Amino acid sequence: MRIAVMTILGGLMLAGGSPAAADDPSAGRQIANMCRTCHGIDGYAQIPIAPHIGGEPKEYLEAQLMAFKSGAREHEMMSVVTATLSAQQISDVAAWYASHNAVATLPDGINEDDAPQACVSCHGADGISVLLDAPNLAGEVNIYIDTQLKAFRLGKRDHEIMSEIASHLDDAEIREVADWYSNVQLEIVLAE
Repeated sequence: MRIAVMTILGGLMLAGGSPAAADDPSAGRQIANMCRTCHGIDGYAQIPIAPHIGGEPKEYLEAQLMAFKSGAREHEMMSVVTATLSAQQISDVAAWYASHNAVATLPDGINEDDAPQACVSCHGADGISVLLDAPNLAGEVNIYIDTQLKAFRLGKRDHEIMSEIASHLDDAEIREVADWYSNVQLEIVLAE
């Protein structure tokens, strides 16, 4: 029996003898057509209850989509959508949205030193993630951020860092965080 796992030009050679497909943003663009109603084709959300996903780290997007697919994270729409996607399609659509740049601008007269200190080490003062496994928060609707923080606080969502941070926030502090990031101007542009 021959084991055919070897690295060839950056791809894996699998038992069938064909290289594993690399992430393909153009294939992901096609898949993103079913995401556009809520998240927009460029990842700028079209409805307040959906997050902006353009310019998010690919690793974060892929992990969230796989969590919806596996049932580790539940949402009435996302669980249904991801159930129909293969792992390759999830990688491709994550690559499409990650191929965009998220540009954040703080409002005039606002100093980044005033940003929520519990948040900046992962999400940045301007809401652009500084970690591959944390989402951007720039320009999100405040009710979306508020809802997600309360879900972490109540145990409806579980994350080793966010659950702990949210457990120490009262409603007023959650609203301050939500308002801070919702006031940041966000622009999403396709990377060149």
